[in-house]
Amino acid sequence: MERRAIRVLLVDDQTIVREGVASLLSAHEEFDVIGQAADGQEALRLFTEHTPDVSVVDLRMTPMDGVELTQHMRSIRPDARIMLLTTYDTDDEIYRGLSAGAFGYVLKDVDSLALMAAIRAVHAGKKSISPEVARKLADNVASAHLTARQQGVLQCLAQGKSNQEIAKTLFISEGTVKAHVKAILYKLGARDRTQAITIAFKRGMVKAL
Repeated sequence: MERRAIRVLLVDDQTIVREGVASLLSAHEEFDVIGQAADGQEALRLFTEHTPDVSVVDLRMTPMDGVELTQHMRSIRPDARIMLLTTYDTDDEIYRGLSAGAFGYVLKDVDSLALMAAIRAVHAGKKSISPEVARKLADNVASAHLTARQQGVLQCLAQGKSNQEIAKTLFISEGTVKAHVKAILYKLGARDRTQAITIAFKRGMVKAL
């Protein structure tokens, strides 16, 4: 029995990149590029109309970026298989993409065989993350693991509370609060409280006010 080709939707605002990937995939019978979009709105139209097996989405686009597009696609089809293709591998981008429900996060400098393997994996419902990104993600998850008390202090910081207010809220001393704040900054790789709060919000580590 002949296996059906994997139907792929390509979304990238850079024409040369989008058409290059389309040409690569079209050269192989196991892939069928069913649509190309240069922006989020066009992507959603094609996504709804053609129900692709895998959507390969550029992370950095305007006015709707890849994370927002992923969220919209998943709201339409909770089982949607989406892979982010990007030149960026910053911590915040990784967390945002995977938290939105993307199955893959692949850098644009990946070779053709690795790209096709990633699409196959995502189609099969498996996570596919570039080795470089996976290492960074593992390192940061390990280093950013906060204790329950540190999580509580972080939530208070996000609410704009002072050390004294945090101490009263959590029934601990100000000295203990300072020690927890220092540990939080270290684990998040933040230079100050403001940056720690920004990182925490982007990673979904604290609840929105």
